[in-house]
Amino acid sequence: MNAKKAKYQVIIDCDPGIDDCLALLLALKSPEIEILGITTVSGNVPAALGAQNALKLLNFAHKLNIPVYRGSEFPLKRDYVSAQDTHGMDGLGESGIPQVTSVSPQAIDAVSFIKQTLTANSNVTVIAIGPLTNLAKSMKQNPTEWKHCRDLISMGGTFKSPGNCSPVAEYNYWCDPDAADYVFHHSLVPIKMVGLDVTRKIVLTPNILEYIRQKEPRTGNFITAITRFYFDFHWRQEKVIGCVINDPLAVAYLLDSTLCQGFSAYTTVETNGKAIGQTIIDSQNFWQRPVNSFILTKVDTQRFMHIFLQRLIGAADPELTEVLQQIMV
Repeated sequence: MNAKKAKYQVIIDCDPGIDDCLALLLALKSPEIEILGITTVSGNVPAALGAQNALKLLNFAHKLNIPVYRGSEFPLKRDYVSAQDTHGMDGLGESGIPQVTSVSPQAIDAVSFIKQTLTANSNVTVIAIGPLTNLAKSMKQNPTEWKHCRDLISMGGTFKSPGNCSPVAEYNYWCDPDAADYVFHHSLVPIKMVGLDVTRKIVLTPNILEYIRQKEPRTGNFITAITRFYFDFHWRQEKVIGCVINDPLAVAYLLDSTLCQGFSAYTTVETNGKAIGQTIIDSQNFWQRPVNSFILTKVDTQRFMHIFLQRLIGAADPELTEVLQQIMV
């Protein structure tokens, strides 16, 4: 008899955020993943509001037993600029989802939780889908704890794709470039960078959303409520019919690394000037510096959406494949 495969023990560091909530939902619906804790950081929304949003998502998923930890309120050096113009002032598309009053965020802060968890466990995966402030602070305080990190997957940065908050920068790294640069240079494991080159291709379209609503109305109505604002923003800004959902790809990549292709390289992050937040990726080994990252450049969007819908709403073949062929270009 084959031994049962151990679950991935995961910390999800996030700034919920609409697509963060979809990533959390995917992780919660994946039996291969054990979420040790959710930590929040100021990014899309302030860290305290992000913690409340994480609790709202956990309440929807009937998973309030998973602890939530508030993290860094401000970037390491630069002024904090939220993305509430994209996600709504509540961070969930002005959806009006009620506050969770039965459970509160944990008393200890996110950085302390990350340090304690890495000390106590020898095989932890960290999925960071917000600015890297909490991670940088943890590494600054005691970098040796990070030898227990199995994988560090970061949704952030860009290689050849245009930025989403400047011509060259992706928001998470632009929000706290000093933290991102510190983590790239001090992580004891190479960072798997899930950047805009692959995440821009992950689009939740009206057709896919309608399929979710038809298959699982409760989940479909929840996603509709939080993404309507996001849909409108994407049309105004980029003339996209639907919305780019960056963060779930970081979770899906943990579940199936063959979803994406990429290359290993030395990466640094610009911390000043007009190009602040830009990931400078030495794809040709010009500087001959030690490799510190694996940069994702290609993604199988059909397979991603197959995993996403299979987990979220229990969609199954042959119907799922047939429907995706109809509704995905």
